[in-house]
Amino acid sequence: MKGKKIEDGENCFVPTSEIIAVEETDLNKKQHNSGKWQKMAKPHAFTVYYVKKARNHRWWCSDVTFWCVDEQLCNQWIQALKELLELQKARPKQLLVYINPYGGKRQGKRIYEQKVAPLFSLASISTDVFITERANHAKDNLFEVNINKYDGVVCVGGDGMFSEVMHGLIGRMQKDSGIDQNNPKAPLVQCNIRIGIIPAGSTDCICYSTVGISDPVTSALHIIVGDSQPLDVSSVHHNNTFLKYTVSLLGYGFYGDILKDSEKKRWMGPMRYDYSGFKTFLSHHCYEGTISFQPAKHTLGSPRDKDSCRTGCHICRQSEQQLAEQRKKCGLKHEEDEEEWKVIKGKFLAINVVNMSCACPRSPKGLSPAAHLADGSADLILVRKCSRFDFLRYLVRHTNQDDQFDFSFVDVYRVKSFQFTSKLLEDNESDVTDIGKKHFGQFCRDHPACCCNIANSTWNCDGETLDSSAIEVRVHCQLMKLFARGIEENCKEASRNQSRVEQLL
Repeated sequence: MKGKKIEDGENCFVPTSEIIAVEETDLNKKQHNSGKWQKMAKPHAFTVYYVKKARNHRWWCSDVTFWCVDEQLCNQWIQALKELLELQKARPKQLLVYINPYGGKRQGKRIYEQKVAPLFSLASISTDVFITERANHAKDNLFEVNINKYDGVVCVGGDGMFSEVMHGLIGRMQKDSGIDQNNPKAPLVQCNIRIGIIPAGSTDCICYSTVGISDPVTSALHIIVGDSQPLDVSSVHHNNTFLKYTVSLLGYGFYGDILKDSEKKRWMGPMRYDYSGFKTFLSHHCYEGTISFQPAKHTLGSPRDKDSCRTGCHICRQSEQQLAEQRKKCGLKHEEDEEEWKVIKGKFLAINVVNMSCACPRSPKGLSPAAHLADGSADLILVRKCSRFDFLRYLVRHTNQDDQFDFSFVDVYRVKSFQFTSKLLEDNESDVTDIGKKHFGQFCRDHPACCCNIANSTWNCDGETLDSSAIEVRVHCQLMKLFARGIEENCKEASRNQSRVEQLL
């Protein structure tokens, strides 16, 4: 049995875990009469389709054809390889697919039909495709379908589409388990149904931060081979009322103002973020308030270290184990009551809470380069009042290799719970429950002429606006799973991280 890539005669070595499909191949007359094929009277062949890895974490589907003169031997190889693929139990066989035809550049349906559907068909994956017609259509549908018949849910769109599917799946799981989502202290039930992301939006931050690239074919192949990446999810509450779940950015001040302004300019397309960003930067609004948080003492890393979250991350794995042991030992309620809340008060240009690096093509490192996907914590980034020039220096750091937290006006903490409340709410709602140690501060614009005017920002919750000045945020460790494996590290990173692991041990 010999293996040749028919087009160029390249020799190939293919691991079973990266085989997509095996098919019997009919060698046409032109191939049979050319080169080595001509020496064989009746060659029999089969083609192995497999994952080919390229630079920058990009994957594509390649193939290699094996041939021989013995038909029985050829069939034995086909059968043996197919049996090996059947042993790959993590691979999905039935998927529910939601397509947002309006998101991004309105290319979701075309991207799925031309680039993704053929790959799913090749891998013998059955799909039920649902094209959404309105906001929250996918979320509402997930409360109605028989979810148990599917091995996973795929969303085709941007971060907003993913958020919709995530809310539907987590909400459905809590409903079926009798969990009250309005209770901020309720231990949520983990969602074992994986979500696959086919990027087709204006921003694909979640896909980029968990795969390393925003490419539909790459994401489809991660789904086909059955990758699984646990992911932390943060719940956002106000006054014992559930508001949202977030997995990437929860931002108040600068990023909240950008989103609020850009929502009025959707006609501009993706360019609206650049315009609103520049406008928000010039306005230089500053907001005063008080922040309370519980440090994530169970985690091994810190926001200032150089240990980026990568495939098989040892920090995520060991932090999750330590958190589980901690809760088993003292109980969730006792743990939260006993642990000290730290309080910070001041004027801030930006308050950001991130569950992942929030990396994207424009900012390859993201808002917090060392944030981890599944360690049960979030990174709280506080950018205090400073000059426009200093704030610009901070923003520029997101695009280069310099330490973006190395400023006197920037503080960063790894937390598992976080609260924020305004004086405006204290004045208007005297019945706000005090959870943890809270102080109230006044919000104002950083300008002498209007310092007495109370102004509020908007929360940017994974690219969706959230109008609440007082929130409580709690991180739920590995609440859900993606069809991903985290960002694979290159040789230099692997060598550096291995030495760090040895030092820790």
